[in-house]
Amino acid sequence: MAKVSVYNMEGKEVDTMELNDSVFGVEVNEHLVHMAVVQQLANNRQGTQKAKTRSEVSGGGRKPWRQKGTGHARQGSTRAPQWTGGGVVFAPTPRDYSFKLNKKEKRAALKSVLTSAVAENKFIVLDELKFDEIKTKNFVQVMNNLKVDKALVVLNEKDVNVEMSARNIPDVKMALTNTINVYDILKYNTVVVTKAAAETIQEVYA
Repeated sequence: MAKVSVYNMEGKEVDTMELNDSVFGVEVNEHLVHMAVVQQLANNRQGTQKAKTRSEVSGGGRKPWRQKGTGHARQGSTRAPQWTGGGVVFAPTPRDYSFKLNKKEKRAALKSVLTSAVAENKFIVLDELKFDEIKTKNFVQVMNNLKVDKALVVLNEKDVNVEMSARNIPDVKMALTNTINVYDILKYNTVVVTKAAAETIQEVYA
């Protein structure tokens, strides 16, 4: 089992914690990690792009000039793609980009990125993260104490004071143990979790 230090909000080491190898010590599967990221980004796409083909553009019903004898190339409609105001050749239409991954694949991908975070010393455990008031300055101070800049902060349960204090910090994202995902863990330089959150992650994904 891997051991990680547990820090307090002042950035001082106060304890150590053993991490379950079935979650934080698995063999990293890069293919599944890639698939999980692609799936999340694809599922977020709106897919509402639309352009009109020649059959959908209004007008152009009459042949602009007779077939022969004008000296022009033959034309059947003023809404053909080569005309100004004509339709688009292979026009994009609304579509659903989403696809599914199996639950086992999702879990394996998440375990892989958690394992990588621990191996690269990008996984920091806090004994607790609590504020008496909503104050961005306090949250920034904690991040400075931990020497962390771009971070995904994971809580075990909703805490309004903490979440509101972090809301205006551009390089910090808050998450709960049931909302963590592969993309966010890869996107942020460091994963900061409370000790309670780390224990919950081990229970859920072991």
